[in-house]
Amino acid sequence: MLRVVLVLVVLGLAGVGLRYMLTASAQQVAMALRYGVAGLAGLLGLFLTFTGKAALGIPALTLATFLYRHAASRRAATRRPGRKSRVNTDALIMELDLDTGEMSGLVLKGEFEGGELRILTEAELMRLHAELLSYPESRELLESYLDRRMPDWRDRMHADHGAGLGGTQGAGAMTEEEAYEILGLRPGAGEAEIRQAHRRLMKGVHPDTGGSAFLAARLNAAKDRLLRRHV
Repeated sequence: MLRVVLVLVVLGLAGVGLRYMLTASAQQVAMALRYGVAGLAGLLGLFLTFTGKAALGIPALTLATFLYRHAASRRAATRRPGRKSRVNTDALIMELDLDTGEMSGLVLKGEFEGGELRILTEAELMRLHAELLSYPESRELLESYLDRRMPDWRDRMHADHGAGLGGTQGAGAMTEEEAYEILGLRPGAGEAEIRQAHRRLMKGVHPDTGGSAFLAARLNAAKDRLLRRHV
């Protein structure tokens, strides 16, 4: 009876593993194989131990433990803590932390060139906003940052605060490298990784949830740009 149960478990795991490999990226498949080998070694060790062959079963369990720890260490080494999505414009670079959802930016032109948005006062941010009138993409990006840092900033602007707001400007042609940066992916990411990153990021910036129409448009453009490679 024990043998039948173990055979069914192995067949079930094999089926699940096959379905996973058909949709996962190469890196995910490699990681799954490491854990799979460790799991099979563990099942073999249990089978041998409970069928009276502990002399073979215990070494197999020891091997399974070693393989599992090795797989876990490889996974920890390849994990990318603090992964970020980056959007580059003429006058501003903006990063979105994929773990915390926080936005940070670096000014490339104007009075505050080289300064980080987080250290600018509200008054300085308003001056920067006015300076970026001739850089519509950068201005849209700054407005996305202001919406998160100071949700009521629009209401507190001067009488001419409405100038330049509202319409999202069309972005220029996006390169493949830019698309990877926006989605926070490494070059060569698979279709499943692209779609997963897009869904995760859209949850934080979609206009329907109080996010940014500009960032949502850039994420959509990045996804479309990369998925052309998989058509």
